Amino acid sequence: DPDFGSGAVKITGAHDFNDYEVARRGDIPMYRLMDEIAAMRSDGAPYAEAANAARDLRDVGGTPDKAYVDTINLVPDEYRGLDRFEARKRVIADIDADGLMIMVEEKKVMQPFGDRSRVVIEPMLTDQWFCNAEELAKPAIAAVEDGRTTFVPKNWEKTYFEWMRNIQPWCISRQLWWGHQIPAWYTEDGEIFVAESEAEARAAAEKKHGGDVELTRDPDVLDTWFSSALWPFSTLGWPEETPELARYYPTSVLVTGFDIIFFWVARMMMFGMHFMKDDTGKPVVPFHDVYIHALVRDEDGQKMSKSEGNVIDPVDLIQGIDVDTLAHKRTTGLRQPEKAPQIDKSTRARYPQGFDAYGADALRFTLAIMAAMGRDIKLSVDRVAGYRNFGTKFWNASRFAQMNECAPSQDFDPASAQHVINRWIIGATAKTAGEVTRALDAYRYNDAADAIYRFTWHTFCDWYVELIKPLLNGSDEDAKAETRQTAAWALDHILKLLHPFMPFITEELWAKLAEHGSMRATPLMLSGWPTLDGLGDADAADEVDWVIALVTEIRSVRSEMNVPAGTKIPLELIDPSRDIMRRIDRHTDTIERLARLDGMTPVDKPSKGAAQIVVGETTMALPLAGIMDVGAEAERLRKEIAKQQSEIAKIDKKLSNAQFLEKAPDHVIAEQKSRQSDARTLVAKLEEALTRIEAMA
Repeated sequence: DPDFGSGAVKITGAHDFNDYEVARRGDIPMYRLMDEIAAMRSDGAPYAEAANAARDLRDVGGTPDKAYVDTINLVPDEYRGLDRFEARKRVIADIDADGLMIMVEEKKVMQPFGDRSRVVIEPMLTDQWFCNAEELAKPAIAAVEDGRTTFVPKNWEKTYFEWMRNIQPWCISRQLWWGHQIPAWYTEDGEIFVAESEAEARAAAEKKHGGDVELTRDPDVLDTWFSSALWPFSTLGWPEETPELARYYPTSVLVTGFDIIFFWVARMMMFGMHFMKDDTGKPVVPFHDVYIHALVRDEDGQKMSKSEGNVIDPVDLIQGIDVDTLAHKRTTGLRQPEKAPQIDKSTRARYPQGFDAYGADALRFTLAIMAAMGRDIKLSVDRVAGYRNFGTKFWNASRFAQMNECAPSQDFDPASAQHVINRWIIGATAKTAGEVTRALDAYRYNDAADAIYRFTWHTFCDWYVELIKPLLNGSDEDAKAETRQTAAWALDHILKLLHPFMPFITEELWAKLAEHGSMRATPLMLSGWPTLDGLGDADAADEVDWVIALVTEIRSVRSEMNVPAGTKIPLELIDPSRDIMRRIDRHTDTIERLARLDGMTPVDKPSKGAAQIVVGETTMALPLAGIMDVGAEAERLRKEIAKQQSEIAKIDKKLSNAQFLEKAPDHVIAEQKSRQSDARTLVAKLEEALTRIEAMA
């Protein structure tokens, strides 16, 4: 850029990526000016001799020997051994002392920083081992292009291709004290022998030189990702032809994050296809599917970072932690200690009691049900607590079944069930098993978790348990026996479908619910996955779903109208059909018990002051005029609506204030938005109830 700085151009090919390319194109010698600790070089001949040697190289022309160039130290004598930052200050001072200084301009420049040291990294040209990645990438690219390996979601293939089609030579050596050591040995004069073992390298050297040769192994180790690239087959006994290698390579699916598609996925693809071949010599991919999962962020959507003090340790959620220990953990070892007071205060404000012990199952289920494709997970502690409650509810439902002698039976045939409620739960179980299986096959883990959650909590625990209580307490022994076996059968299949998400509670219940308390032949994790085709019953589903919809609608009206929970009210059936009356007759006790009704009567038209509801094609009415003061209830609803609208207006004013948005922490803003959303939802429900009340009046 001719407008930048003095206009003078430096070419330091050994310390700058762009300059390196320029120096290569122009045959410019690449003189190393710094040492391994980023200080100015102090070795070699004095500057005057080094400058003469450099001048001789220039006069000769052409590309000089790199090893010789590295012996030339062009750092002026007075700067040798100085730290790089000190040297820069000295250079500026010396220019100024000579009267050559025009000005010093403060400019921000892009510089790489060490993740842990937070110190600027200086590039430096060194001898390294490289791998021809362009050649290795060709079969790995072809495998994704022709579908032998598929990315899920598919859009990540674009990232894979972008990296692989523009790949550079891969530097595979590292100057670390641990790792797989480079398999290269040197003679005293620098000749290199590469072999799988020192014995092979020595044999090659002796054959070439006709006698004993002193060899020294390269001290470098292989890049960690180089070693990791061997994972799909080296863990199975490769290079030996082991039974495990024959059975498990290639694997079915790799689950990983998008940030290491190039670092790990691409390298495993390249190495797998280079080393592993089929009987015809064709490269074999290491895995058929690559599932790219989301990032787990904090509940405000921020990336978890130690420096920000917002990391949620899964062990803390599983085992529990008090707020003092939690605050201490979050402020210990911060890269920016000055943030400690704010982080400590924020932690205590957000989690005043710390974390309860939520258990591994609740955390696993939370992560699974939030893992929608293409969306990062905002990990909320409240969500983890909610799914712990889900586990508790299912445990209690299992205890209810056990107390009512619902033990699994090998002889039970679900297709033979006679009672409509049992046929309904069998069909619902089969439908859920299909939903969960299809979602898992498509890597839609959130859909799979949501399906088993809805079925377990709402269908089984909320409704089936309530619907079968009259059967279990009744006098029909055949219906009672069938219901016990059906409940145990449904529970077993819930355990199987829930096991991938909550393995600990399900394995425990699998053992406890065995027939007559005996241990089962196999643990749950080794049992067969449910295949329940052909068990659906449309008539039973239609009938029981209608009963559930009726009870739900009546409960909703009672809640909206603020009818006291203990008050029983009548239900009027407006000109019902014969089929509806048959359903009512079959389920009268259940509907009246669950909806707290005082009888159900067919009528030609609803009573005055009755709240009307529609279920399916049937209209019904709840006479409430004598039970509640319609006018007073309408006034109460209007006041509550006004109160909530006032709250919404206050929040709207806050969220439209630029100063508030700039200064408030993210979690405070998120809390305000959540309150705003909740208030709007409540207003909508209150307005619906008011409309119903006004219609009654």
